[in-house]
Amino acid sequence: MLSQKRIEYIKGILERISRGKEVSLKERLYLKEIADKDQKVSAWLVKARRLQQNQEILNNTPVDKLINELDLGSAEPHSNNISDPEELGRWFSGAPSWVARS
Repeated sequence: MLSQKRIEYIKGILERISRGKEVSLKERLYLKEIADKDQKVSAWLVKARRLQQNQEILNNTPVDKLINELDLGSAEPHSNNISDPEELGRWFSGAPSWVARS
């Protein structure tokens, strides 16, 4: 469980990320370490990245705004969209067998 002081510090970093302001490497590594352990912080980080990405887009369409409000879509602009089933199988090759069967 994170203390209130730590949560405030994390939210400060996330605020700067979402606005596209400078964040030190040390802060980014700290945030990644916490996000790997805490799902809530991970979700906050995804949302901050998405907000940062959307600030770069000058004309947000109503659909873009809806997707942002629903917290859908990828936070990473260059995420891999796998369309070939064989490629998808290779991507899951290291996963547990029940995942590969699905």
